[in-house]
Amino acid sequence: MIPAEKAPICEFISKIYPMSQEQLASVVEYFKPREFQKNDFVLEEGRVCQIYYFMEEGFMRAYTYDHDGNEVTTALYSSRQIVCDLSSFFKRIPAQEYIQTLTDCKLWYITFEELQHVFHAMPYFREFGRMILVNSYAQLKQRMLSMLQETAETRYAKLIETNPMIFQKVPLKMIASYIGVTDTSLSRIRKEYAKNRNNN
Repeated sequence: MIPAEKAPICEFISKIYPMSQEQLASVVEYFKPREFQKNDFVLEEGRVCQIYYFMEEGFMRAYTYDHDGNEVTTALYSSRQIVCDLSSFFKRIPAQEYIQTLTDCKLWYITFEELQHVFHAMPYFREFGRMILVNSYAQLKQRMLSMLQETAETRYAKLIETNPMIFQKVPLKMIASYIGVTDTSLSRIRKEYAKNRNNN
């Protein structure tokens, strides 16, 4: 029997890779609850990522510093997403980014050692893990191409259309950094977007 409080993580896993209830129960048994407060660091640069998180509620960001010492937001995380520096986690190398909460967050987690055990013991969960890696690579590739091929206006429009709650929870300066523009440019883009929406 799967505990009711684990329904969100079960739904997420099943959406990525369908499993029987018995298989799901055997997997989520390893996930434990954890909560963070706003502005907590989930991972710091230079440390090896030891934990694989599923975020049930909340918002986080990953960021680093450019050669001039400016913060650059490299990823935004919201509810029902995996939060993990996959390169650091699987390759056992120091992280090159920070992961920080932007709101209070409710998560489920599994350690590296536990995840390796589950991967080896349960082939169906290994397939889930493979799909997560494939999806993560595809998203990273798409983001890289977006930064090269699309205008900032297009990147803004896609972000607000796919995850509008981000604009209620994430400071605008971080959103500006994420889509690769200055605060002033983001202000202009927002006004133009709102104007076009009203005209339509």
